[in-house]
Amino acid sequence: MNVNKSWTAAAMAGGLLIAAACLAQETQEPANKGMSTSEVAAALGRELQAEAAADQFSGAVLLAKDGKPVFRQAYGMADQGLKVPNNPETKFNLGSISKMLTRLAIEQLELAGKLSLDDTIAKWLPDYPDKDVAAKVTLRHLIDMRSGLGDFFGPAFDQAAKDRFLKTRDFFPLFTGKPLLFEPGADRRYSNAGYLVLGAVVEAASGQDYHEYVREHVYKPAGMADTDSWELDVPVPNRAVGYTLNGPRGSAPGGGRRNNLFLTAFKGSPAGGGYSTVDDLLRLDAALRSGLLFKDGRKLAGIGVAGGAPGCNALLEQIEGGYTLIVLSNYDPPSAEQIGRKVRGWLGLGGEED
Repeated sequence: MNVNKSWTAAAMAGGLLIAAACLAQETQEPANKGMSTSEVAAALGRELQAEAAADQFSGAVLLAKDGKPVFRQAYGMADQGLKVPNNPETKFNLGSISKMLTRLAIEQLELAGKLSLDDTIAKWLPDYPDKDVAAKVTLRHLIDMRSGLGDFFGPAFDQAAKDRFLKTRDFFPLFTGKPLLFEPGADRRYSNAGYLVLGAVVEAASGQDYHEYVREHVYKPAGMADTDSWELDVPVPNRAVGYTLNGPRGSAPGGGRRNNLFLTAFKGSPAGGGYSTVDDLLRLDAALRSGLLFKDGRKLAGIGVAGGAPGCNALLEQIEGGYTLIVLSNYDPPSAEQIGRKVRGWLGLGGEED
């Protein structure tokens, strides 16, 4: 079993989470055995019905055992104004799960001999505005959130017209020209900016636009036909609108949720914001477990990634015992992540059991 053990990255800041750990795990029942598969599926159905009825969850959920779905349902509304319900094929915002795709791209290019994780930013982006930073920050620092680069979210982003940010480098003025938060390698801090820089490196090393690269080298081989980083003004069939209680103007009249239109990026980037479905993420799960995405056949298991922002929360988790849990929500965090904790508890792996 050729399983890559090098992936480790965990950080949380501003409601955004990414955690990835690819461990050598055999497909077996957990030592602390909890509910059976059928019992977990039944409990999941009851829990989601209750949360949807209480307006605490809106989205789609898929639980698979050994690659085969044992639970696949949707709840709530994809568009509350038009009263369009979510369904299992609805496309949801992935938040920072998109960072995993950027990391996959970097490691594919490393395997192909087109770059090294010890390369500096300066090697690939000689025109990077901060010369001193580019000379000492490596791709490994960026991947592991140890670069000292910070975020692009903030007042400048909030006040800007969002359709200015279509290309990876369009975001650079939002974070360049500022001092590093710490010397590279000295600490770890969540960094959206670092993954934007990695996206630009993917473009420089591959000779392709970032989005073209991931379509060709991740989505296409994995069979992910309903995944992409569409602009908000593109009429994408069956795409969920995000709804938040945490916007700058508070809740909508009557205490309801507001559309997150003015809080999210206009287009997904290497740092987050792409769209996908529960079925496509199960296809990605299969591709990771089978070694399909790497020419040396390396298999990635034990992955847990999540992303969240106002009006979106997403979870993809490979759980011990051969399970895969995918939760996509168009409500605020922790609407998806709390489902993951419940399922882990039911399986006897920690989390919440009731």
